[in-house]
Amino acid sequence: MLVKKIAIDLGTTNILVHVHKRGVIINEPSVVAISKIDKKILAVGGEAKDMLGRTPDTIVAKRPLKDGVIADYKTTESMLRYFINKALGNFRLLRPEVMVAVPGGISSVERRAVIDAAVAAGARAAYIIKEPIVAAIGADIPIGSASGHMIVDIGGGTTEAAVISLGGVVTSASERIGGNKFDASIAEFIKQKYNLAIGERTAEEIKIQIGSAMYLDEKMFMEIRGRDMISGLPRIMEVSSDDTTDAIQNELRGIVTTVKNVLHETPPELSADVMDKGIILSGGSSMLRNLDRLVAEATGVPTYVADEPLFCVVKGTGMALDNLEAYKRSILATR
Repeated sequence: MLVKKIAIDLGTTNILVHVHKRGVIINEPSVVAISKIDKKILAVGGEAKDMLGRTPDTIVAKRPLKDGVIADYKTTESMLRYFINKALGNFRLLRPEVMVAVPGGISSVERRAVIDAAVAAGARAAYIIKEPIVAAIGADIPIGSASGHMIVDIGGGTTEAAVISLGGVVTSASERIGGNKFDASIAEFIKQKYNLAIGERTAEEIKIQIGSAMYLDEKMFMEIRGRDMISGLPRIMEVSSDDTTDAIQNELRGIVTTVKNVLHETPPELSADVMDKGIILSGGSSMLRNLDRLVAEATGVPTYVADEPLFCVVKGTGMALDNLEAYKRSILATR
């Protein structure tokens, strides 16, 4: 096959790239470091993330995507070009076909921006597909069957909940809540409670190491470093898993409300199917401790985390791109 097929999960936090027959070959942070002087891109991905919060005045490290959509078009285009070139390696015979997974709730203008960015970055043809559909495909849910399946994809910028039947979305809701909001709330909570200023990376580490959606019987602790808000000097202190649970209550309520809203709008026959099969969680933020338990207790529906939840969307996008005809109902637009 001469035409390369590249599937991209254009995440707020991470970009994942899947290439036909090779699987997921790139998993890097969606961060770009730019020189303020000549607007040149200095670093992309992991190297750029290391610069977050550590750059001099002449360099800015930023995430060009916000809440699952493009906030900075030119930087996103440069980032896509970088990852497409990295995925192609030395293979330059033909421009690739690219499929990008996008949040279900984005507008037509935002969808067009994604397609334009992919084409400008070197795609021969660009398709976009809704995240809930590909998350379900990647989680091995038989979306073509005449029964209801519920998927909740919780990423860095958005939470997508959908009930899928016969290859299409029956009811869905998209809320701009995800791992980044968790991080911001943890940083703000520690600032308010302990008078300690911490960076985005430290907040993310706290979430990963000891974060929990429910209070733990055996609390976990972690030592953190930050700047004392009163003295202005560096300080080391210990935070607990209960601090993280307290910090993210608003976000957790938002996720549960999104799931409940979709369940309320689901036709009775499909509701019975969902009750029987359970809710599947995917996306990197679904790995937060006890989030499945919280959703199960709040809704009364059995809830499970998919295998390799971080890769569900990109694997599903790769499968959809390999079988365009089968999934043409789910593809939103092309160029």
